[in-house]
This record gives sequence, structure tokens and C-alpha cells, in this order.
Amino acid sequence: MTVREYLKISLLSADKTHSTLLEKFLMAAIFLSVTAIILETESKINNIFFPVFSFLEILFFSIFSLEYILRLYFIGFTNKYKGNRGRLKYIISPLAMIDLISILPNIISGLSTDFALLRTMRLLRMIRVAKLVQRNRSLMLFTEAIHQSRSQLAAAIAVTIFLLVIGGVALYLAESSAQPEAFGSIPRAMWWSMATLTTVGYGDVYPVTVIGKLLASTLAILGVGIVAMPAGIIAANFSKKLDDK
Repeated sequence: MTVREYLKISLLSADKTHSTLLEKFLMAAIFLSVTAIILETESKINNIFFPVFSFLEILFFSIFSLEYILRLYFIGFTNKYKGNRGRLKYIISPLAMIDLISILPNIISGLSTDFALLRTMRLLRMIRVAKLVQRNRSLMLFTEAIHQSRSQLAAAIAVTIFLLVIGGVALYLAESSAQPEAFGSIPRAMWWSMATLTTVGYGDVYPVTVIGKLLASTLAILGVGIVAMPAGIIAANFSKKLDDK
């Protein structure tokens, strides 16, 4: 296998059982890059290892920039994105946009002195974690499963919104007089309903009336099923994708 063929397979092929050494290297670079970005937000760590973080960022920027250029070059030889027109079409594809956004903050940071913008650009580098989807077959299958589940997920979201509105209105009617601070408006009651439906709780706020407690109990029970529904839908389609492969 020539170097050209190896690079083309490593950078473009998504339907493989085994990853090449280059793919494993790029996955490790993505993981280390995101880890460094997370750690440098801690001021004590950043003050000590700032030169290291600066060097690593230049290194990772160089790696991902070279990867993007090579991917853009080789993509023009595929049937789907053939030629320069095909390359332009590829540039605006979701996966290519992730590649571009992963290096763009470094370029913008070098041209700007605005602190708020620089901070935002540094955090945008976290998009690199999405590049793992390109490099991992299982993650690709998972995203395909989510895409395949879009109609069922839309139905689940519609049911959730319906219950949220009904629960918010019901709790407003039951609790607004007893607890105007927490349930004095439908939006406040809807926020509490959302926290209950997702079973995350809402601090020390809870219904005190009998009707309010019954409604909250019903919402909590429904919430278990509502949260589990999308997970079940995605899991079923993901399992089907794995079986098809």
C-alpha cells in the first residue's frame, strides 16, 4: 500500500472494522487536546503549566490543520465530492464544518485582542470532541441511529411538551395561592414541571396542597417513562444498526 492510499483510507474511510495507526493517533490527539482545554480553565493549573498548554495548542492546531488540508485534498478524488466543485460542497457538510471549527478559533485568536472574544474562541475548541465521531465506527453508528430515530424522537418531544404545559397549568391552579413565589405564574409552574418530568428535582420547592401533591406525584411517575422513552427508541435503532453491520 502506498502512502497516498494509506492516507486516503485513514482520512476518508468510515466503514471499517479496524482503525489504522494514523486514525488511532488522531483519536489520541483529539482526546489529549480536549483534556488540555479543560485543564487550562483551572487558573492554578494554567499558571503552572501555561507554557506546556501553549506548546500543546500549537502542536494540536498544526496536526488538525494538516488533517483538514489533506482531507480536503483527497476528498476531491471520491465520486461523491469529485473535483473542486465537490470540495466546495464537502466544506459545507456537517463533518467538514466540525473540522473547520476545530481550528478556526486558533486563527481568529491570533488576529484579535478582544478578551471576551478570545475566551469564547478558546472554548469553541471543545468542538474537537465531536471529531471523535468521524474516527470511531461505533459513534458513527450511534449518530446514524439518532438520525433514523428522528420521527419517533419528535413524537416523544411532542408528548413531553404536552405534559409540561398541562402539568404547569394544573400546578398553577393548585398552588398559586399557597405558594405565589414558586407557582405564581404558569411559566414558573412549567419550570417546576420540567424539573419533575426529568426527575432532577427543583431545590426545596414542592407542592403543599393535597391536589398539588397528587399532581406532582403523577408528573414524577410519568417523568420516569418520558425520560426512558427516547433512550429506548435510540437503543433499539442502534441495536438494529449493529445487527445490520
